[in-house]
Amino acid sequence: MLRKLKIYLDTSVINFLFADDAPEKKEVTVDFFENYLDNYDVFISEYVIREIMKTKNPEKLELLLGAISNYRINVYEETNQEIVDLAKIYIDKKIIPYNKVDDALHVAFCVFFEFDILLSWNFKHLANINKQNSINAINLELGYLKTLLLINPMQVTYGT
Repeated sequence: MLRKLKIYLDTSVINFLFADDAPEKKEVTVDFFENYLDNYDVFISEYVIREIMKTKNPEKLELLLGAISNYRINVYEETNQEIVDLAKIYIDKKIIPYNKVDDALHVAFCVFFEFDILLSWNFKHLANINKQNSINAINLELGYLKTLLLINPMQVTYGT
């Protein structure tokens, strides 16, 4: 039996389950959760939980937390200084903007725990080939040998 790919969901993926203002992305996200989620080992981290907890609207907060529970998404509750230090390197090297610390932490978390894929709808700071190449080049210099794919839900759902 083949090993399932290990996917990390950033906060944007969970948010788009309820993005009525972006129906196309919402449709793809719902399809991923309903029909493809079981094909992967799917996780989030305490960084995702922390971002979700900043949600001001109590109804939306309940929906987001409910999605994690309803879809039985695994939560890694472990973090360490190496992850924080690695995130700082991405920011210092200007791969991730200094005001996007959570994005840098998501990437560092994935690298440290050797995820196959970081799934995100954030094309500007995460899910794009330029970020992926820069992050993997830095990782290689630092001795992290596993390549991390930074892609969007459409790519794991429909292969495009």
